[in-house]
Amino acid sequence: MKLDATDIALLKALQKDSNRTIKSLADELNRSTTPVFERIKKLEREGYIEGYSARLNPKKLGLKQTVFVAITLQGHTRSYLEKFVKQVNEFPEVIECHRISGTFDYLLKLIVEDIEAYENFIITKLTLLPYLGNVQSLITLSTGKEIYEIDLSHLEK
Repeated sequence: MKLDATDIALLKALQKDSNRTIKSLADELNRSTTPVFERIKKLEREGYIEGYSARLNPKKLGLKQTVFVAITLQGHTRSYLEKFVKQVNEFPEVIECHRISGTFDYLLKLIVEDIEAYENFIITKLTLLPYLGNVQSLITLSTGKEIYEIDLSHLEK
């Protein structure tokens, strides 16, 4: 499916506020509601829109500490990689897991209550993984930029 200007405009608008009504989107795009609704459904079916969710404020929920953890595994077989990802997906503290190139194999992003909660995570969960090699923790002191919208300008060319 090739995205046109209306599709891109819809994706931009929904990224900013996915709670908008079809009518408000249609009004903004100078379209009627039925075609806008059908385009959104097509974008969902084609996988451009994976879902909708509310963006929560971690600090308001008592989760004040963000930690990035760079990990090297002892082995690099498919089995090691699959077992690691499967186990990490069971840890609610881990909100992102990326396989990366370079010195480390994975980069995890965690959100926890505080440093003590992170230490508990390390002791009771992460270091118990049998195939774990090197672990380097990067404690976030402050966040200068954190966005949730994907820049779509490359699609407008």
